[in-house]
Amino acid sequence: MLKAKLTTKPKPKPKLGFLGIGLMGSPMTLRLLNAGYTIYIWNRSAEKIFPLLENGAIALDSPAAVTIESEFVFMCLTDANAVEQVVFDDNGVVKTGIENKILVDFSSISPVLTREFSVRLESECGMGWVDAPVSGGVKGAEEGSLAILAGGKTEAIERVRPIVSNLCNRMTHMGHTGAGQVTKLCNQVIVASNLVTIAEAISLAERSGIDATKLHEALAGGFGDSLPLQVFGPRFSKREVEPLLGHVYTMLKDVDSARELGRETNTPLPMAATAAEMFRQISSRGYAEEDVTNLIRLFGPREDQIV
Repeated sequence: MLKAKLTTKPKPKPKLGFLGIGLMGSPMTLRLLNAGYTIYIWNRSAEKIFPLLENGAIALDSPAAVTIESEFVFMCLTDANAVEQVVFDDNGVVKTGIENKILVDFSSISPVLTREFSVRLESECGMGWVDAPVSGGVKGAEEGSLAILAGGKTEAIERVRPIVSNLCNRMTHMGHTGAGQVTKLCNQVIVASNLVTIAEAISLAERSGIDATKLHEALAGGFGDSLPLQVFGPRFSKREVEPLLGHVYTMLKDVDSARELGRETNTPLPMAATAAEMFRQISSRGYAEEDVTNLIRLFGPREDQIV
């Protein structure tokens, strides 16, 4: 007698929350929606959520409301002040968080504050915290090719890894809580210094009479090559500041945080100091909320624009 085959239903996908629908949060949320997750969202500026609502996201009126509905809550916010408010204010995550839920913070903030917030969240409601800042920019968020730099407990990171895999090429567990943020600051020291150097090289090429628009192509594959060169070299040489890839103030915030960590650990950071000064200069000229490509303005106009 033939026995009927037993079929097991696939385990339903966990419901997710996403707090902070900005330059990075929006494409990250869209990828998770396209992967079939139910996602509850909240953002301070309501107009930014409309495209995601059209793709199936569900808007709620507070971080606390999102946390009630979600097993995992993702967060991508501007700075530590925003993180503290969203998590700990009267309608914040902490008000409805419980022990079996995890908060994953994609924001770039201080490692010290990350550890403080993690301890506070767990002590007040039992909810776990994973710091998971990202690298790869808007393009990486759109393509799901981000590098995610994670800190926190191994069990929590392994629980979120299958979900986060929709957003990245790799998620690397760097150590205890805050280790992800330290890694991101190392990343930003490299990126900020690289951007300043690329802008400087573009200016040198222009003023020396060669076609700077070909510099990234000429250096491809050599020791001077890098992903930032391939992305920003053409933008610098053509003075293209759209689309927005990253704000000046965000880069400055991160490099200043890296320098603060350098002081705490007695680590000299001369390149980071130079980069911070350059980003501070362009910020003071009114470009703080504009794209980092505006850095090229510090080197003057192109040779063909000099009068």
